[in-house]
Amino acid sequence: MEKEKKTGAILASVAAIALCGVPGLCLLCPFGVAILAGVFNGWQLPYIDPWVGVLPLCLAVIFVIIAIVVPLIALRKKKPSITESLPPEEPLPPTS
Repeated sequence: MEKEKKTGAILASVAAIALCGVPGLCLLCPFGVAILAGVFNGWQLPYIDPWVGVLPLCLAVIFVIIAIVVPLIALRKKKPSITESLPPEEPLPPTS
């Protein structure tokens, strides 16, 4: 049985975490706090609605989900195919 090469999967995981996970977490904190402060405390800035942070907050959640799902999919063990698990094609011995 051959050993699986996981270099591409590891690179994809690191790239997803670096490009989606870190920015997602960085966006998640300030916009989450801004929405909570605006909704529950009645905080209003002139010309800015507190719900303006909902779209970036949703984008941040999507980024974090991508950073979680990509490594799970890339690094999972693949099931062996049926052709690999079958014995080699040899004639059966005669039965008596």
